[in-house]
Amino acid sequence: MLTNWLNHIEFAYPWVLILLLLLPVLVFFYFKKKNQKAATLKVGYIGANHYKSGKIRFSNFPFWLRIFALFLLIVALARPRQKYVETETTGDGIDIVLCFDISGSMTERDFNPNRLEASKAVATQFVEGRPGDRIGITIFSNLSFTLTPVTADHALVLQQIANIQAGMLGEEGTAIGSGLATSVDRLRQSKAKSKIIILLTDGVDFGGAISPDVAVNMAKTYGIKVYTIGVGSMQEVDDPNAGANGGNGKRKLEFNEGLLEQMAAATGGKYFRATDNNALAGVYQNINQLEKSKIEIKTYNRYVELYRPWLFLAVLLLLLELLLRSTVFFRFP
Repeated sequence: MLTNWLNHIEFAYPWVLILLLLLPVLVFFYFKKKNQKAATLKVGYIGANHYKSGKIRFSNFPFWLRIFALFLLIVALARPRQKYVETETTGDGIDIVLCFDISGSMTERDFNPNRLEASKAVATQFVEGRPGDRIGITIFSNLSFTLTPVTADHALVLQQIANIQAGMLGEEGTAIGSGLATSVDRLRQSKAKSKIIILLTDGVDFGGAISPDVAVNMAKTYGIKVYTIGVGSMQEVDDPNAGANGGNGKRKLEFNEGLLEQMAAATGGKYFRATDNNALAGVYQNINQLEKSKIEIKTYNRYVELYRPWLFLAVLLLLLELLLRSTVFFRFP
């Protein structure tokens, strides 16, 4: 915590700190001069001798007060201050819901390492590239669920994306309509001028509480544009369960592009096909270009001045030195 605080400290006039090099010089000449004027003080009675010896023992104390006061004064003149970098966002952002299919079919390994993990990685990059937008996360299999509502807290969004796991809703299935409906519900009260849903799935719908057609009509009602991303290679992949059944250990994955094309077209969105990791990254880049936020982000520095405590303590020590020289360490001419 202290290290983090010190990392924000800087000096407005750092060149003033060069004056600190004069302090060792002052110490050197002070003691050189004092040694040249050293004298033996003889006092006639014991009590006075004890008093004088104690006074002599601490005779350098006012000098050290002055040196420390000068140190504090030089630091104060350099103007120590704490720096904070702040950003101000102006303009119209877009409200976005990322809707993930987490059904068992999303664990197929035609992507590296599989469909879902590849989707999470690219979605993370997408979120990091949309600093001015509010983003929410929904997931679906046979059921649908909101991981985070639409928010400007991108750290939370990224954390939720990282936590997504296949089958985390418990029941198997791919209810695309339910996933879309839940996403629409996250945006229906949004005041943003532009609202979009990016629904990512392998496109194999196995029903659910709400059909895709009903969910699409809901999106149209609230002026929400739906971009659909179909993930899948359409090629034969290794079948881990095929060994016992013989054959070549390969199987062809199911895929339904037609459904995703219809959903996107009906809402004014666009359908994209991603057959591998690079293609999936390109899809999100295309959406970035199609849905640009009118956002201006200004970065500026804010400073909290810290010189006052240094200056106050320096003046206090100088006054203490003056008081001691006028009383305890007072010397007659």
